[in-house]
Amino acid sequence: MLKFTTDHEWIKVEGDSATIGITEHAQKMLGDLVFVQLPKPGAALDAGAAACVVESVKAASDVYSPVKGEVTEANQQVVDDPTLVNSDPAGQGWLFKLKIADRSQLDKLMDESAYKSMIANDQH
Repeated sequence: MLKFTTDHEWIKVEGDSATIGITEHAQKMLGDLVFVQLPKPGAALDAGAAACVVESVKAASDVYSPVKGEVTEANQQVVDDPTLVNSDPAGQGWLFKLKIADRSQLDKLMDESAYKSMIANDQH
């Protein structure tokens, strides 16, 4: 299951595990990333809480956790090479994984068509 937030994060859910990254739209808005700071495994995150920072030549931007959970893994590859987020934001450019604490929070997120509609309407 793939869901999206109004803050341009994507979350891919597999059982109680979720992989989180920023959307293609978000990376285009940011421009070339030069630095990524990820959460540490074991960190507890609330839904909507700042989880990590991505920094481009234009600006630094917080990335928020779409749901409450505990960080299980951070993608060291994007720390070593932040451009992976630009070249493959929904693949190798994922940011962190977490164990979902409250699956009902997924119901508040958008599916892909709702997210695309939001971008097209330029609401956010």
